[in-house]
Amino acid sequence: MNALSSPLSYLGDHSERFISELIDYSRIPSVSFEGFSERPLLLSAEWTAHKMRSIGLENVEILTIPGCHPYVYGEWLKATGKPTLLLYGHHDVQPPGRADHWKSPAFEPTLKSNGRLYGRGVADDKAGVLMHLNALEAFLKTEGGLPLNVRFIVEGEEETGSKHLEEFLKKYRDKLKSDVMVLTDTGNLEEGLPSITYRLRGLVDAVVEVRTLDHPVHSGLWGGPAMDALTALTQILSRLVTPEGLIAIPRFYEDVDSIDEHERRLLSTLPFEEEQFRKDLGSVPHLKLAGDSKFSVYEKVWCRPALAILGIDAPSVLETSNKIVEWARAKVSIRIVSHQDPKKCLRKLCDFLTKDPPFGAEVKVIPGVANPPWKIDPKGKAFEAAARALEKGFGRPAAFIGCGGSIPFVKPITEVFGGIPALLIGIEDPACNAHGENESLSLSDWKKGMRSAVYLYEELGLN
Repeated sequence: MNALSSPLSYLGDHSERFISELIDYSRIPSVSFEGFSERPLLLSAEWTAHKMRSIGLENVEILTIPGCHPYVYGEWLKATGKPTLLLYGHHDVQPPGRADHWKSPAFEPTLKSNGRLYGRGVADDKAGVLMHLNALEAFLKTEGGLPLNVRFIVEGEEETGSKHLEEFLKKYRDKLKSDVMVLTDTGNLEEGLPSITYRLRGLVDAVVEVRTLDHPVHSGLWGGPAMDALTALTQILSRLVTPEGLIAIPRFYEDVDSIDEHERRLLSTLPFEEEQFRKDLGSVPHLKLAGDSKFSVYEKVWCRPALAILGIDAPSVLETSNKIVEWARAKVSIRIVSHQDPKKCLRKLCDFLTKDPPFGAEVKVIPGVANPPWKIDPKGKAFEAAARALEKGFGRPAAFIGCGGSIPFVKPITEVFGGIPALLIGIEDPACNAHGENESLSLSDWKKGMRSAVYLYEELGLN
């Protein structure tokens, strides 16, 4: 009999309960953004801790530092002589967004006929957390133990940039010491294709506020000599990118890591269909793809910086009544790549936004996050073990991919422990719409991910 037949059978036997638990978990509106109640974050942390205890993890704690949303920690360290695996996920979620754009309520997870579960947080990242907790449960309930030691940390402020991460690592470093790390918060290149992420973009952002008057004035009486704040703001924002969509901030590309021929060949072998890409993107019919035409879509998304204006605030259109507005603000975000210094990039962005204010307007910039990019050469025993485990779980060879998003936890934690291997293995896919309305999860991939996790623990325990 296969040594893993019992835990694998357990996963199948308890599949419906696992789905029910994911629905319960995702009903908790654990939004970590300012302006939302902090109570659901505590409830979500307590739910996570209860699940950890119920499956047999030990020394389960809710970890806090002042001003930080709660982390949850649990461990199982009885595999003498075996390596220690650090599992990472997060229980906080994005705001729900526009209620009228959801096909079902954001915090009422709903299973649709296409085999996907819809709801905020179902993919990012509560399914990732439960994928591993369920796989650990399958081992602990059938075998009475694990083939390696495990520490599990579930963060509560990942979606807001892990602002207290450095302080957290200083206080709780001893609880996280491990030989290899697995992160759940990434995706597969396409549904059904298991993927290992070896590079992440970093992130810098800032809010720019423009003021031209100390109060709104009638456009008929003052229009002409009086400049409105929105026009001044849009002039600043229009300077940020070229007509092709490239970042126009001087010298912004000077430290960008070049894509070597080996990586370019590797990326060129990955499956890509522009029509499907556009469908997953949700682009309007004749939208042109932006960016430097010398680079492929995967290179643009994973290996090149990208700027986006995330939102604009100003007096409401319905409330202006022919008034010249006195203020306007916008949030500007730039994804940065390997070799770019986040603090340096943030400084360049802020300096550019305040330079030469249109019409002499008052311009104030509030710097935001400055999270580093991360990249690793995906070679060695840990990556080989992960590739074997994913192929067994999904029935297809794993792809090695990049990710255009950021996970602030990765670079600091790997550096703290001397460059331990970080395996980024998640179950999001292009259709999951993480961060947007109608976020969803492929339950088929989730089940395959749990099976892969069982194989992965065994593989890593043998190394």
